[in-house]
Parts: sequence; structure tokens; C-alpha cells
Amino acid sequence: MTNISVLGTGLMGAPMAACLLAKGHAVTVWNRSPEKTALLAAAGAKVAASPREAVTAAEVVITMLSDGPAVTDILFAQGIAEALKPGTIVIDMSSIPPATARDHATRLAAKGILHLDAPVSGGTKGAAAGTLAIMAGGAPETFEKAKPVLEAMGRPMLIGPAGTGQVAKLANQAIVGMTIAAVAEALLLAAANGADPAKVREALAGGFADSAILKQHGQRMLERSWIPGAPVKMQVKDMRTIMAAAREAGLTLPVAERVTALYEDLLSAGHGGLDHSSVLLELEHFNKGKRLGDKPDQMP
Repeated sequence: MTNISVLGTGLMGAPMAACLLAKGHAVTVWNRSPEKTALLAAAGAKVAASPREAVTAAEVVITMLSDGPAVTDILFAQGIAEALKPGTIVIDMSSIPPATARDHATRLAAKGILHLDAPVSGGTKGAAAGTLAIMAGGAPETFEKAKPVLEAMGRPMLIGPAGTGQVAKLANQAIVGMTIAAVAEALLLAAANGADPAKVREALAGGFADSAILKQHGQRMLERSWIPGAPVKMQVKDMRTIMAAAREAGLTLPVAERVTALYEDLLSAGHGGLDHSSVLLELEHFNKGKRLGDKPDQMP
């Protein structure tokens, strides 16, 4: 049993903490909105009133927050780094820029605190099932120490040194964002040309075009269910980070640029809280009078 602190129990953090509890770990949780910790408390988690209180006895601290500034704030502005004992492992499972992750690792190392950047993929379903893909950046010895904790939440893999877990997540989000847009275009194309898009999706199963996104997000589009697993505003954050990393590396990524613009327009239209599969709405906006199916939109 490991004493684990989980900071951030939103859509992803809560089911991840539940998996840790199910594996017999002692879990203390904190969330900015305390009501989001109620179910975890009922499952046996200790609820802390502040981030600093949450990490007092922690051997491992997991952060699952919205973005880089939020992680920087909670680690350094709110005194967590000062409260941790040397040898404590901080595992940041948020999606943040690689440069920010490297900075955090350096600053924590100066205090004798170990660090992994370990963002995840698999969505809320993978978080609940404990089957997340976990992409870790950091020292191999730190990864080995943290591996039993990570394995309680999914399939961890060490990518390389600090920041490379975040690089892998950017690659993941580039594929996710572009594939969601491709699925939306394909299903709209099918419907506009007289084919049953549900049958087209079913026919593609098992072929080269098949994917988890075609299965899961394609179904969301057919049902017009925009209740978020991953919201548009988070996809926009990730696409912006992808484009910044591309510029830093001297790359031009024209497909990613176009998809980023689609999500930016969706966000500007006030749809930041919808599931990212709602990029279909932006395509329908471009194509007046064309719509996928006749079901009503399911809004959060």
C-alpha cells in the first residue's frame, strides 16, 4: 500500500483515484470544487481541505489539472514543493507543454523531489476501467519506483527523459484531433450522398479506416451526444500546444493547422464545454442545410 495524494478529481482524476483505491492504496484527494470528491470519500478516500494538507503524508503525489499554469501554481505558488519530503515522487498526469514539464522536473530535483510527466490517453472510459495509456518522461529509476502506482491506472511506458511524456501526448492529441475531424467529414459525406452513415460506420469496422475514434466518437456523432468526455476547450488547449511545439521545432503541419482552426471556431461559437466530437457542428455550419441524422442535439 502506498500513500498517494491526488490533486484534481474532475472527469479524469476522479476515476483514476477510484482505481487507486480499488487496488488497496491509501488515497487522499483534493479538488478546487469540493463536491467533486464526495463519491471518492464514500469509497474510502480521505478528503483534504487544501493541496498542502493533501500531501502531508504522501509518498506519491499525482496532479491531474487543466493546464501548465494550474500545475505550476499548485506545485510552487501554493507551497506543495516546500511541504514534500525529499524522495517523494510527483507524477504530473495533466497535459501541459513539454518545456513546462522539464522546468518542473528541474525545480523539484533541486529540492530532492522526484518527478515524472505522465499524461494519459483513453478518456473517461479508460480512466474508469484502469486501462489508460500512460506516457512517462523522467529518470528510469523514478519510473520503476512509480510503476506499481501507474499500473493501477493503466499501461505505463517510459518514453525518455523529462518532457518526453508530454511530447508523446502531443503526438496522441494530434492524431485524436485530426481523426475526429476526419470521421466527422466522412460521416457527413456519406449522409450527404444518400448513404446511411450508421451502416457506413459499421461497414468500415475491421478495415484500415477502423479506429477507437470511429467506434466511439463516430457513435457520438450519430447520436448527436455532445455531453463531454473530453471538452472542446481542452482539445483547443492541446492543439495550441501542438502548434507551438511545431513552431519551436521549425515544422509546418498544415493538416494540424486546419484542424486547430476548426476547433478554435467551435470554441469561439460558445461550444467549449461540448465533447470534442462536436467538431461535426462546425462542419455543418460550413455546409448549410447538411446535417448528420435527424436526432436532436444532446447538450450538457
